[in-house]
Amino acid sequence: MTHLNIKKYFLILSGFLLFSQGYSQQAPVFTQYNSALMYFNAGRAGLGKGICADALIRQQWVGFKDANGNAVSPQDFLITIDSPVKWIKGGLGASILQDKAGFESNVVLQLAYSYHLHLNNGVMGIGAGINLTNRSIDFSKFIPVQSNDPALLSGKPGDMLIDANVGVFYKSNKRYYAGFSVTNLFKSTGKNLSTAGQAIHYRTDRTFYFISGYVFSIPGKPEYQIEPSLLIQSDLKSTQYNLTTVVTYKNKFWGGLHYRLQESVGIMVGIKIKDIKIGYSYDLPTLPVGLAGSHEISIRYCFKIKTEKTNTKYKNTRYL
Repeated sequence: MTHLNIKKYFLILSGFLLFSQGYSQQAPVFTQYNSALMYFNAGRAGLGKGICADALIRQQWVGFKDANGNAVSPQDFLITIDSPVKWIKGGLGASILQDKAGFESNVVLQLAYSYHLHLNNGVMGIGAGINLTNRSIDFSKFIPVQSNDPALLSGKPGDMLIDANVGVFYKSNKRYYAGFSVTNLFKSTGKNLSTAGQAIHYRTDRTFYFISGYVFSIPGKPEYQIEPSLLIQSDLKSTQYNLTTVVTYKNKFWGGLHYRLQESVGIMVGIKIKDIKIGYSYDLPTLPVGLAGSHEISIRYCFKIKTEKTNTKYKNTRYL
């Protein structure tokens, strides 16, 4: 992208920020979104067969810099962990996200509980959780159009925002799944950051998610499994549609294609080594401006919870 285009898009972004009454954060996007289900849907907590930990590392638009040479491409680091807990008839989960975009930095901690309702054809998780966001923007990096612009804050003010997440997630016995969730339900507002008399706040951005998918085997070739899925993500100002198809061979190797409507196309590959799954994806932007591709790495580790077994005695005349 040329310096002229970079300057153009940063002027648009800066103008939006300066004339808004608050600074909201748009939720991050992931190509391997099936590795982040617990992050955006509290109802998914503990629906696996054991304790599962997932890590996602995303570098979007690699090498993207502003006109002054500052690295401003979005970066996300996500870790989630969840487990079924029988004595509370559900599951628990937690996640931590570090999200950077431009001169903005967010650290988000989520805690979730999901009640598991066992139905004839599957299990439904009904979840709720708390969302703690530590947000800051380095305003010293902004270059005002005119000096001493009173609308532009100074320094690197931060604030802690508290909000809630809710979600339902259904997992059938026949490999079908679907979920609907809302994060940052209350659109919390932080303290007044302005020193120029105009009230300006950090805010959380309410985001809606719908996901659906199905895993099926190829007739006559059970070693192959195909999983098409759909994720719709919206804050009611913008909506993203994600379509993915993944083919898995012997539950060990997989590859697939991903399409984010009017934004990017991506490829995915992965391998399972014992109990660890490692995946990689690369997105190629389809936007009309010249942007570099995006890299994403996922790591998943699951292990079943071992329960104590009662001792059983066997009698055999051979050992009497």
